[in-house]
Amino acid sequence: MATDYDATRKTDDDTESLDAIKERGPSQGSGGEDDVDNIDGFTMPDVVNEELEVVVLPLQENEFTCTTCFLVKPHQQRASKPRSAAVCIDCAG
Repeated sequence: MATDYDATRKTDDDTESLDAIKERGPSQGSGGEDDVDNIDGFTMPDVVNEELEVVVLPLQENEFTCTTCFLVKPHQQRASKPRSAAVCIDCAG
């Protein structure tokens, strides 16, 4: 069955007046989880207190840094010639 996406999809449930919404007030709102005003119940997760160790390796001989996406990739993924700006296959395509 074909659906007309341009047709209005308003039902009787959607016709609540603006006055009724204002009378209901913000405390009786939809109660969705996306309320950014209600941060009272927020607690920080325990992973914040954990120490993380990251080992950063220098650029290896068989790697290059793409000048477009700034990712380190192996030379097999290099699209440009060695003397020009280093661009990976993903960015060149």
